[in-house]
Amino acid sequence: MLTNIISIVTLLVFTTATYANPKIEHWLTENGVPVYFVAAPELPMVDIQIIFDAGGAQDAELSGQALLTNAILSEGAAGLDADQIAAGFDDLGARFGSSSQRDMAMLSLRSLTADSALEPALELFHKVLIKPDFPQASFDRLQKQVSLSLQAEKQSPSAIATRAFYSNLYGNHVYAGMPAGNEQSLQLITVDTLKIFYATHYVAEKATIVIVGALDKVKVKQIAQKLSANLAHGKPSIIAMVADLTAEKIVNITHPSSQTHIVMGQPAIKRGDKDYFALYVGNHILGGSGLVSRLSDELREKRGLTYSAYSYFRPMRQAGPYQLGLSTRNDQAQQALKVLRDTLVKFIEDGPSAEELIAAKQNITGGFALRVDSNSKIIGYLAMIGFYGLPLDYLDNFNEQVNAVTIEQINNAFSRRIHPDKMVTILVGGDAE
Repeated sequence: MLTNIISIVTLLVFTTATYANPKIEHWLTENGVPVYFVAAPELPMVDIQIIFDAGGAQDAELSGQALLTNAILSEGAAGLDADQIAAGFDDLGARFGSSSQRDMAMLSLRSLTADSALEPALELFHKVLIKPDFPQASFDRLQKQVSLSLQAEKQSPSAIATRAFYSNLYGNHVYAGMPAGNEQSLQLITVDTLKIFYATHYVAEKATIVIVGALDKVKVKQIAQKLSANLAHGKPSIIAMVADLTAEKIVNITHPSSQTHIVMGQPAIKRGDKDYFALYVGNHILGGSGLVSRLSDELREKRGLTYSAYSYFRPMRQAGPYQLGLSTRNDQAQQALKVLRDTLVKFIEDGPSAEELIAAKQNITGGFALRVDSNSKIIGYLAMIGFYGLPLDYLDNFNEQVNAVTIEQINNAFSRRIHPDKMVTILVGGDAE
């Protein structure tokens, strides 16, 4: 019954709630964990995330251990097995989630706010967070699942291209590896290494708590204090700066497919970069706006070389990639790559037109309300703001920052930051036999 109720509530959140300007409150728990809270009283539910600086960038020599650590936490805790934990959340109408990326790992809980549902859900969530059992049988199963996933990657040109792109883009930097790890490191990971990773990285100094829901601040403070009070103490992480590329690098990987997948890019910007909005708006015109972008016009509409082409910035704690890409027939790969490069070069040299800039601003700001129209979307932004230390008024000022961007700022930012002659280019395909 409760599961049906929360499903209905969730549907209502996604279809009726609107939060154009969520008010963010911020404080520290008694042991120094940052908390970010947005009150959303419209519906009787709450979303909670606790985010750790415990993503794949912390893997060191054992690539993939961050992912496995995050995945195993709900497999057994405080003497409860995975089935008991899952049934416990389900019986309360609550939803538990976990994920691990390059920079961060997180645990999440969605629950109704009635004490009869929220209190036991929080208690179970706390057990998963603080008292994981690391069962060997679950580890063996998860390890096998990751191994099968790595095998499946070998059949996917896009996955091969992405892995090669990050490896060649970042070299010896911690961002070079994929969060899923690799076959060699996977065989070296054990339950004991996951226990060490957990003890090192799931600590107060690496935690951020974000909460969105129909609760008052007093209750939210109690929840945050409960979740953080028993976290061990450790040391914050430092991720080295990413080195700029000094030369162009082209990697051709033969793969039995009729399409060639092309990925091109460079390390670009980190979260909070002063050029972010100029680059973001400019890229929306170049390749971030789908079928109406310049890349799509040149590659799809004018020449029919691809169904879609894209470009985007992925800011991270240190310089994340600026990535451009497409897929095309093998016999058109070199032509498509040339058009991709030429379009980028021309955009850097000439910049956008006044009409393009107006259209981009209208498209970005016009769709802003849809980005914060549900608890789940707000908490995603809240996690980003909290983890990366962005200003609390980031969402309030987003449209203003977009509208303030000028053609001159776009031209200046792209000419300084984007270097087509020093990019990594990966081509996967060329062999349809």
